[in-house]
Amino acid sequence: MCTYITEKVAISGSAKGTSGWMSVSDASVYLDHPVRAPFGHTLNLDFLAPELGPSGRVAVELSQDSARALVKAIQAVLDAAPEGLE
Repeated sequence: MCTYITEKVAISGSAKGTSGWMSVSDASVYLDHPVRAPFGHTLNLDFLAPELGPSGRVAVELSQDSARALVKAIQAVLDAAPEGLE
């Protein structure tokens, strides 16, 4: 069953794709069937540089447990960082 649950967010950062590093400006987060990961459904993250077309995409498929662990780890690191770092 497809959930069609999708969140899109404007971001500012870099990602490494098949052609090397690129600036990414958009991200999509969605729960759906994976292309490669061995699970029925995965949390999928797409980091995008829309101006590069199809080659401007880095995709990640995570098990739901892995996605939850990643969210906790990201929050822990951000909470532990000194204020004002950019």
